Amino acid sequence: MNLRRNHSPAIAGAKSGFSTATGYRFETDPRLPSQKKARRERRRADPFADVWDNEVVPMLKAAPGLRPIAVFEELCRRHPDLGAGTRRTLERRIRVWRAVNGPDREVIFRQEHPPGRMGLSDFTEVDDLGVTIAGQILDCRLYHFRLPFSGFEHAHVVLGGESFVALAEGLQNALWALGGVPEQHRSDSLSAAFRNLDADAREDLTKRYEAFCAHYGMTPTRNNPGVSHENGSIESAHGHLKRALADALMLRASRDFDDLPAWRGFVDDIVGRGNLRNAKRIDQERMALNKLPVRKTADYEEVNVDVTSSSAFTLRKVFYSVPSRLIGHRLRVRLYDDRLECFQGSTPIVILRRGRPQPNGKHGHVVDYRHVIHSLRRKPMALLNLVYRDQLFPRRAFALAFDALLADLGERPACRAMVGILALAHERACEAELALALQAALDDGGLPDLAALIERFRPKDAPLPVVVVKLPSLAIYDQIATGVGEAA
Repeated sequence: MNLRRNHSPAIAGAKSGFSTATGYRFETDPRLPSQKKARRERRRADPFADVWDNEVVPMLKAAPGLRPIAVFEELCRRHPDLGAGTRRTLERRIRVWRAVNGPDREVIFRQEHPPGRMGLSDFTEVDDLGVTIAGQILDCRLYHFRLPFSGFEHAHVVLGGESFVALAEGLQNALWALGGVPEQHRSDSLSAAFRNLDADAREDLTKRYEAFCAHYGMTPTRNNPGVSHENGSIESAHGHLKRALADALMLRASRDFDDLPAWRGFVDDIVGRGNLRNAKRIDQERMALNKLPVRKTADYEEVNVDVTSSSAFTLRKVFYSVPSRLIGHRLRVRLYDDRLECFQGSTPIVILRRGRPQPNGKHGHVVDYRHVIHSLRRKPMALLNLVYRDQLFPRRAFALAFDALLADLGERPACRAMVGILALAHERACEAELALALQAALDDGGLPDLAALIERFRPKDAPLPVVVVKLPSLAIYDQIATGVGEAA
């Protein structure tokens, strides 16, 4: 319009980048094209005109958390003439109504995390990874520790559920791997650890947790029950860690591991890669951390148990066998997440794998045939109806061999032969090789031959070495005595 003061519409339009026709059009109507558009009117009848104020709004006010799909289904039940194509229309109308008339919603307050101030702990499920140990599905979860400022992470494979023992073991390993202690430790409400505990046990567990934090000089804090976003700095990291593990397992092309330490080492390697990427910020945060104490504190529960005449004890609904020489003794048991350490007084006796009750509530069994084989040899028929017979066999080939012996030889000969096979595995320390031999015999359609197996695994005869001893002359002692006298 400024150019129009001195030029014609065609020249002013050309200088402004318009066509001649656009220049003349502005002469008659200077409004923009967007200002000329008429407001779009409804092209079809409102399907909710008759029910919105009388039915929908009262439902939304009475139940603020009601889902739009529930409102739609209720309207379809009351008014069958409503079509299925009106669902999206209703959802948009409800969304707009709630934006204008709905209740206030919870506000998330973003927090700053200065270095060295807070460390966060949580447990996360990893069943969807499908990890197996020697072909058996591994039932486990991960204890996850993280520093929100630097992104330092530590993960520990937990075999049981969420417990104080798992938390204490994983947290201590994380702090010592980090090399320092944050001012605060944030966890969830620990409801899973308190589950199925009476009031006294809960109070004791609370005191132990507070004492644990006091040992490291940390202030224990918890987020409110059911409010997971208060632990968002680690809840979101769960997904990143599990996706990294899933990708690494796909690149590995196998989800099976030889043993539990191999799986734990795999997890440590993946977590270590992430810490390597954040090495600069982690080093920066280490400068603000408090020092570690001189030593670790107890990360186990201690329980006293009595060994019964079955050469075993029962703890937490699990039957554990021990050497029979301990029958009648009381043992002090340190209960870890993955093992039991048994002491007679202050003397360590045996370390046992920790078992778990069965999903149906029945007792579990952790049995070592070496603990009872000497008595079983004197009473081989006890094997037939033994309560823990299936758990007594160290490998699947032994169980298959016993089934085959029972089917072909009968009860008494089968029990004698099987007990002899177990005794052979114990005495010759050939459990793995013997299992391969049993499986080979079964694959060939035959039965294990105890005499042949004894001959196969007996010590090999070897000739004794010839030892030639040359005695020195007695005159050498006179020379020694003479030399000593001259030196004196």
